[in-house]
Parts: sequence; C-alpha cells; structure tokens
Amino acid sequence: MAKPVTVLFHRDRIRRYARTSLIGLMLATFSLPTTADRLTAAVAANFTGTMQKLIPLFEQRTGHQIRASYGSTGKLYAQIRQGAPFDIFLAADRERPVLLEREQLGVAGSRFTYARGRLVLWSRSKDAFNDPEAYLTASNAPRLAIGNPRTAPYGMAAMEVFTALGLQDTVRQRLVRGDSIAQTFQFVATGNAEAGFVALAQLRAWEGESGASWVVPASLHQPIDQQAILLNRSKHPEAAKAWLEFLVSKEARAIIEKDGYDTVDTPEP
Repeated sequence: MAKPVTVLFHRDRIRRYARTSLIGLMLATFSLPTTADRLTAAVAANFTGTMQKLIPLFEQRTGHQIRASYGSTGKLYAQIRQGAPFDIFLAADRERPVLLEREQLGVAGSRFTYARGRLVLWSRSKDAFNDPEAYLTASNAPRLAIGNPRTAPYGMAAMEVFTALGLQDTVRQRLVRGDSIAQTFQFVATGNAEAGFVALAQLRAWEGESGASWVVPASLHQPIDQQAILLNRSKHPEAAKAWLEFLVSKEARAIIEKDGYDTVDTPEP
C-alpha cells in the first residue's frame, strides 16, 4: 500500500508545480506591453551612431521596437517612392521630406527639423592642413572626398562651400564622391582620400586619432536641416507618432546635441 501512496504524492506535486508554472507564465505574459509594435525607419547615414543610442531608450520607454535602415537621403527617398514599407523617414535635409509631403506619401503636418548638421573638413593626418582654405585652393593637393551631391545633403553642402570660396573649378579634379556620407567618411578613415567633408557627428564618434579638422562656418553653406516625417504607408502610425514625440524630448535632444548636432526649440514645418 505504501508504494501507490508515494506515486500519488509525486503526481500531486507535479500537478501543483504545473499550475504554479502556468500562473507564473501568465503573469509574465500580462506584464509585457500588449500594444507593442515594430517600426521600420529610413535613416540618413550620418545619423547612424546617434540613432543607435536613441533606439534602446525609446524601446525601453514604450515597448515598441525599431528596425532602422541606413543610407543616403536621396536613395532612401527613392525607395520610399517605390513602395518601401517604412513607417518613418529621418532625412539629412528638408527637401525630400517636403517632396514626400507634397506627393502625399508623407503625413501632412508631421514634418519637423530634428537636428541641424555641421560640416567638417577632416583628415586622419594631423599635418594635412593648418590653413584649410589654402589646402583647398592648392591645385596639387591629394584627393578630396565628398558625398554625392545628388543623394547626400552633406555633399551638396560641400559643393556650396566650394562655390562660396570660388573653388568649384579648382577642386573638381580632386574629388572622390561617396554614395553616402558614411562611405565618404570611410574614404578618409581608410586613407583612400587624404581629407574629406564629413559630418561633425561622425568625427565625434570616431575612435581613432583626431587628425586635422576644420568645422566649416555655417555662413558658407545652407543650413543642413535634417527633417523627420511620418509616412502615409505606415502600418503602425500611433507607434510612429510616439517615436517622433520622443525625438523632440529633452532626453533625446541631449544625446543629439552631444553627438554634434544643433537642435531647434520647437518643431517647425
């Protein structure tokens, strides 16, 4: 008789354990966000490092997740026009978000400037230049990297600098164009170009030697206003709005400014 009692005792323990585990699993499940969504964001390449800092904070705060695709603003804009399923677009200019709004691909009234970029002439070699304008003027100087002006707003800003200094013809033969500002930075970082025009944020994120750098006066080019916009094709508009609101929070702006961008006091169309 003792043997069956022992078996029943073990079975009873197993049942109680199973019920306890099931209740624990249910409580854990109910504690998770029930309305969490996964957003897809098209993000300008220069904002990569900052975006990677912002995403974990947003996900922790809201429970939503973000998958970011990085590239040149022009190419991301083309992908959006071709039907790419992005929820939000963080461009490196205001031109493409404006176009998306006019083309009814972006939600009217959702567009604002989330960061204002700064352009830097940079070389890994600390002896590359002491006088940046003289360096640019020199006809026998090594290759100079810029982003493709057609797709990369920072490349367009670099061309405006050449025009402002009267150097558009002088530097033409020296230019090496990257598809994005990220590729442009790599040209300089790997030595394929001695110097190049990059984003200040990229240089601040650089872990190598600082080399020589010149923060270009803002008066030499149009403001690099980087605008964000909610896309009409978004499958998760409420979560996307939450991201855009987070982007102008004090916490997010502190990170954006620390990374080398200026911010504006209020979102402006």
